[in-house]
Amino acid sequence: MARFTTGPIFNPAVAGVRNTQTLTVLIDNQNASQSSSVLIEGYFLNGTRTLYVQELVQLAPNQVVRRNYFAAFEGYEFVFNTSGPAADNIEISAWGKNAAGELVTAHRVVAEELVEDELLSL
Repeated sequence: MARFTTGPIFNPAVAGVRNTQTLTVLIDNQNASQSSSVLIEGYFLNGTRTLYVQELVQLAPNQVVRRNYFAAFEGYEFVFNTSGPAADNIEISAWGKNAAGELVTAHRVVAEELVEDELLSL
């Protein structure tokens, strides 16, 4: 089991509108024969860390899953807990999108940028 985090993402309002309105999470099980699962936890950050998303996603071999979450907060963070036989073959990325559905480059986190939280993986 591994635990990854986007880390806190700052999303201030500009002229009353936050750049990122939704967050798209892509999960790819790159194992050809084994399944895995990912527990997705989303937190909004407003002086406290408040859980607002908690979803368990089951992935079959070679399956790719997309999930969209509301993210128009001052700050947010997503945590991903992988488990199952193919846990080491899971790739996760998170993509902030504006109201028009366009990518917000500053709010994208690709697999290599996710932080593995070794203390929380115990």
